[in-house]
Amino acid sequence: MTWQKELDELRAREALAEQMGGEEKVSRQRGRGKMDARARLAALCDEGSFREIGKIAGKASYDENGELTGVLPAPFLFGKATINGRPVVATADDFTIRGGAADAGISRKMVQAEKMAHELRLPIIRMIDGTGGGGSVKTLEMIGATYIPAVPGWGDVVENLDSVPVVALALGPTAGLGAARIVASHYSIMVRGLSQIFAAGPAVVDGLGASYRSATDHQQAKEELGGSEIHTRNGVVDDEVATEAEAFVRARYFLSFMPEHVGQLARRSNCTDPVHRREEALLNLVPRDPKQVYSMRRCLDMVLDAGTMFEIGKNWGQAAITALARLDGYPVAVIASDPSFLGGSWDAKTSEKVERFVKLADQFRLPIVHLVDNPGFMIGREAEMAGTIRYGVQAMNAIYKASVPLASIVLRRAYGIAGSAMSNAEKFQYRYCWPSGDWGSLPIAGGLEVAYKSEIEAADDPAAELEEIKARLDKVTSPFRSAERFNVEDIIDPRDTRPLLCEFAELAWRKLESGSNSAR
Repeated sequence: MTWQKELDELRAREALAEQMGGEEKVSRQRGRGKMDARARLAALCDEGSFREIGKIAGKASYDENGELTGVLPAPFLFGKATINGRPVVATADDFTIRGGAADAGISRKMVQAEKMAHELRLPIIRMIDGTGGGGSVKTLEMIGATYIPAVPGWGDVVENLDSVPVVALALGPTAGLGAARIVASHYSIMVRGLSQIFAAGPAVVDGLGASYRSATDHQQAKEELGGSEIHTRNGVVDDEVATEAEAFVRARYFLSFMPEHVGQLARRSNCTDPVHRREEALLNLVPRDPKQVYSMRRCLDMVLDAGTMFEIGKNWGQAAITALARLDGYPVAVIASDPSFLGGSWDAKTSEKVERFVKLADQFRLPIVHLVDNPGFMIGREAEMAGTIRYGVQAMNAIYKASVPLASIVLRRAYGIAGSAMSNAEKFQYRYCWPSGDWGSLPIAGGLEVAYKSEIEAADDPAAELEEIKARLDKVTSPFRSAERFNVEDIIDPRDTRPLLCEFAELAWRKLESGSNSAR
């Protein structure tokens, strides 16, 4: 006697689960230009690698004889898979079942997915397409009472943030718990026009009047309230893409720079880009006119391993570029001033972005490369109202607390406290300066006429006196004067930047691999 009958029932239940919310709702999902949950898992993970856990969980219905007549699957799928050949926990909300609402599901599935990630030390990817965790007002009537909110398993979410890489993809309208699950990640993505994020959706914000919106008005309201145009510019979400397919590519690429868990090192890749490549264009990249800008991204393309730069948070905190990249195949975290935005001055959002990125690099043991052209923290009334100095000092504190090796390249300006935040001055300064370097406690041009006011006013020709003072100070501010006193370690030919950074990457990884900084 075999157990074939039970296996037949198992296959039947699995087939019901694969129908998700039913043909009509799946078609409606696709009609909105969205993939269904199972298609997303297949597209994200290595081909054929996804092994589902809890597939047949859901709400079953039976006839009067106790025979199964149907199953409404839980609106949350998860399992073990591989991405880039490495094991992960992959999860996906199923919007075709009650709009992905958690109250329609089995909370233990979501909790177990998070536990699996941190207990087995595996990266977790959340594909979020749901309306939240609390259900509707009708749910309260069904329960017969209200309750003080609590999120089952949120402690596991927090644990994962401290222990494994967490990636969140917003792939539809997400409110409440869905929004919280997106933000509780190390890297997050929205799809332009397809996904929205809000603490509460338009219907709750507007009240009962929103119930009578047309479908077009409702979609527009969702975009206005929480579209990617908003959240990738305020720092809630890191990046926006045009399609779901692009979101999957970026998620996979982000994970390629990460270790599988805290305590493990990321992996070096094969590098075909010559370590000693010297780009002639670097020689004239920085203009002699201090008021002219240049492309820092062009500089990064010339010094990093070709084609490896992965910028994160491009649309917010724009005075600093933050990116993952490789040098001689070694993964590194890159911070670079962007003189084309606010002249490179750090405002509150830029400082917040730098702080978060430095903490990410330190947590996952990625050496930091900092390319500096920073005239200081943003000044003025708006900057003061935004609390710029607090955010700026927090960014500086993160750099000082970081225990991973850091190298800085000063391309041009490094002024004030923000200039001090380029690296930890209490440690060995692995630092190089270009001949275009210009630094100090404050820009001389901004205080020259005040400092020499009496001399200028007493001169027969004030304009000529001012020019003579400028000429004298130009000599004093030469970077070579700083190098004479060993206030800067080395002034280099800009074309040597890549070879020297590759040398740093090798030494940094030698230190990390030796475990010499394991006592953090």
